[in-house]
Amino acid sequence: MKLPVQGNAFSHAGENSAPFFRRFYIYQKERFPLLGHGLLVAAFSFSAISYSRICRGAEGFVDAKTFAVGVFTTISLFLLVRIFDEFKDAEDDARFRKELPVPRGLVTFRELALTGILVAIAQILVNLIFFPKMLWIYAAVVGYLSLMGKEFFVAEWLKKHQFWYVTSHMFIIPLIDIYASGLDWLLAGVKAPEGLFFFFAVSYMNGIVLEVGRKIRAPEQESEGVLTYTSLLGIPKAIGLWLAVLTVTLLLSLAASVFAGYGHVVLTVLGIVFLLCALPAIWFWKAGTAKLSKMVEYASALWTIAMYLTLGAGPMISKLLFH
Repeated sequence: MKLPVQGNAFSHAGENSAPFFRRFYIYQKERFPLLGHGLLVAAFSFSAISYSRICRGAEGFVDAKTFAVGVFTTISLFLLVRIFDEFKDAEDDARFRKELPVPRGLVTFRELALTGILVAIAQILVNLIFFPKMLWIYAAVVGYLSLMGKEFFVAEWLKKHQFWYVTSHMFIIPLIDIYASGLDWLLAGVKAPEGLFFFFAVSYMNGIVLEVGRKIRAPEQESEGVLTYTSLLGIPKAIGLWLAVLTVTLLLSLAASVFAGYGHVVLTVLGIVFLLCALPAIWFWKAGTAKLSKMVEYASALWTIAMYLTLGAGPMISKLLFH
């Protein structure tokens, strides 16, 4: 029984002695796949800008340079969130999740800190060069991220109050959304459209949908030191919570659709996507298998992607192609 573990240890030792860029490539593959996350964040940014322009009746889309610099900033901001989380979760990871890249010695905290500093310098420089106006929103995002890294100086209290932990940390998503949408309204020198409030609220709730959905597990998947909503609440209450969050997000997305002037087709699409995503949760509620718990996680991701496509990206692409 020990041979596979020993082999795995030798494999890790080989990885850990590789050059930094090779090790960071492995790190990002496991913790922040730049390609997959990059495409998702690019869609997220495209949708925020699109929704803002549609709401205020602006023609076309922002220029390619603005979008490219904005996407670089938003993707790298989410990378910073990942790096900050490594520091924030260091104690629990070292104790309960030794297979992760940092506890097993693939990358060091010093290397991650230097990477984070270089990323932040690059973000500041590109924004300073191309649109200095955006720096105040950028500063607000990084300021909030720094508070998150320090657990708002109430780490022990937050550990005991999971509701406040999740709700406080999730504000980082609409803050990055404000930056992305600002590439339209702020750079245009106009007031932010009122409908953006609902779009930001959808972003916030999408984060909670993802957070709860990825922490719903079958009984055999639970492990010591890893907090899940099923271990905390039990399967019925955990699924009830996820469905409640999904329903609130649906209502907010309907309000965002009304503000953007979307018709019945978008409202129908939102309803259909809601039903499709809710089904795996209901099945898991009844059967509670590992396969179905993974389907709930996939449904959370599908819901989030569908929201951004439906509220921003889809209507904008339609306008660009057919008008």
